[in-house]
Amino acid sequence: MSERDSTAPHPPPLPHGLADPVPVVLGGTALWFLGFLVVLVVDRSNGTLLWTTLSGGLLGIIGYGVFYWQRRAARRGSRTAQQGLDEV
Repeated sequence: MSERDSTAPHPPPLPHGLADPVPVVLGGTALWFLGFLVVLVVDRSNGTLLWTTLSGGLLGIIGYGVFYWQRRAARRGSRTAQQGLDEV
């Protein structure tokens, strides 16, 4: 029997708590804003770090908005939506 004939068993699906990206995205965005507040209080003169943390938080919000928009499109059955988002 060759390697092509034998199929590898599929791993079990992840639990819903581990497969859902929403807590990770929102947690990461919150950490960027927390970092912004820390830099604002501790070292306001470091403009690069201040703008980097603020940009990270804002990009997290934009990224979550795109994710939410795609998930809504997949749930309503839009043809242009990404596939596989409605199960998460």
